[in-house]
Amino acid sequence: MTDDVHDVPTASELVEAVREFLERDVMTATEGRVQFHTRVAINVLNMVQRELTVGVEQADAHAERLATLGIASEKELSAAIASGALDDRLADVVAVVRAAVRDKLTVANPKYIANSP
Repeated sequence: MTDDVHDVPTASELVEAVREFLERDVMTATEGRVQFHTRVAINVLNMVQRELTVGVEQADAHAERLATLGIASEKELSAAIASGALDDRLADVVAVVRAAVRDKLTVANPKYIANSP
């Protein structure tokens, strides 16, 4: 994604600024429920920032992986799996699904990948 159109601060920089405010000011000044919800908000902003960083690249790579199966979308993949149309390419399907899950975890919570076998 190019940031040339919107100049600075970029979307990623704006997300980072809000996250830093929550971490430095709100977390230290609150407790209980508000602190918990602040922590949740910080996690959400981290996810948004990771998606802004790698989302387009991941989407392109996923589309290429689906294309190797002759599939254009997640919906088509699901239908092909359900119908058995790809039963003879199980290893390929598993590789595509595994890569998609890895990409999703990279955005949602990369710690899950680091802790996986």
